[in-house]
Formats: sequence, structure tokens, C-alpha cells
Amino acid sequence: MGPIAWILLALLLWGVLILSSWNARRSPRRDDLLYGLGFALIKFYCRFYHRLRIEGEENLPPSHKGPLLVVCNHTAGVDPALVQTACPFEIRWMMAREMMLPRYERFWAWLRIIPVDRARRDVTGAREALRHLHEGGVIGVFPEGGIERPPGRIKPFMPGVGLLAAKSRSPVLPVFICGTPVTPKAWGSLWLPSRAVVRFGPLRSYDNTLTPAQIADDLRDWFAQTSGWPREEHATPHASAASPDAYPPRLLRAAQP
Repeated sequence: MGPIAWILLALLLWGVLILSSWNARRSPRRDDLLYGLGFALIKFYCRFYHRLRIEGEENLPPSHKGPLLVVCNHTAGVDPALVQTACPFEIRWMMAREMMLPRYERFWAWLRIIPVDRARRDVTGAREALRHLHEGGVIGVFPEGGIERPPGRIKPFMPGVGLLAAKSRSPVLPVFICGTPVTPKAWGSLWLPSRAVVRFGPLRSYDNTLTPAQIADDLRDWFAQTSGWPREEHATPHASAASPDAYPPRLLRAAQP
């Protein structure tokens, strides 16, 4: 390359570094330049490709620190990116291990995804989620047991979300998602444009007077009332790709830090 091409390349790299540094100061993970750049690209993708509209921002906690349990309905594989775009704090998502393709292992580790082994009901994921909450972190879950199919209805909530709320005593931030692409496979929604909406509800707190099942039912009531969608009464056989699963109480007792 000639000297002009080298100068242009140097300017481009310098611009990328500045953009990364600028976004790192404003991104959920504020000390990571690469995360800052990635966060900027995801925001651009969600805002323009999915025409993301954010509602209820006044309900977001003023601090980027937790503990906080973010509970969302599940409409598409793009849901975590949409919610993270709208939040000024980093969310650690729980995800089914079989959805985490081995060739992206470094990517999952970089995002600090918490794997959930749905086949064996391994308590390791629950233990890590509770540890992160007790350390003041933020955990994101999708308790419906799968993507809403057909769309436009609220599936039954797994009681695991109630167990996490009860054991951690964390405030719960309900997040309603709609307008995402309807595709046969979860990741298909990444390639189709949409007019997605993310709506934050008021923070909810639960004391020890409610059982985990009652907490899950209360949260489901909020989603049904907010969406106006009918409730589907048939539970799916296992938890979704980002759910704490329906852990038995004895397992979560053992999972406490």
C-alpha cells in the first residue's frame, strides 16, 4: 500500500479506538474497550435494523449496580440484545447449554453467559446466578419455558424464577417485549428486520410470605395485563434458552452461596 493508504488505515484504526473508548465509558462494562465497541454496534443494530422503541425508561434503576433480576417474556432469539441495548447496566443471561454452540465458546465466555443444563437439572447455573445476585450483579431470565409459539400469548412461567427471586431477595424488573420477527428457529430473528418494543415495568419486590410459585404467578399476571394477550395454560416440557429452569427447592437450598 502507498503512504496515503497507510495514513487512512491508521486514521480508521485510531477512530475505532476512540469510538471503543467513548462507548466503554458509557457501556454496561465500562472498563472493556472491545465490549464498548460491541455495545455500540449492537445498539446501532437494534435501533435501526429492529427499529427498537423503548418504553418505561423511568422504571429503570438509577444505578448500574444490582442486585437485580430482569424477567422477560420470550418472543425471539434477538430478545437479549434488545433488552441489553435498553439497559445502562450489564445483564448476565441464563442460557440452555444445548443452545450454546461449542464453536462460539469464547463468545459465550466473553458475554459471561450462565449455562443451564436442562437435561440433568444441574444446580451449577442456579448457584452461579445466586452468587452473582448476592455480589450485586444483574441476572436476566426468560421464564416461559420457550419462545412464544404461536406469538401473542403468555406461556406458563416456570417456578424457577420465583425461587431465584425468593432466595436472592432481589428486586425484580419485568420487561415486556413485542414486535420481534416470527421465525421457525430462535436465531432466525437475527436476520429479519422488525419494529421491536421493549417496555419496562415498575420494580417489584417479594418478601418471604409468598411461595416461589406465587411469585411466578404474580409476575405472569403483570405480563398478561400489560400485553393484553391471552394466557396459554399448557406448560412446555422444559425451560427456555435463557431460563433458570424449574429447579426443585432442595437444589436451590444447596445453591445458596
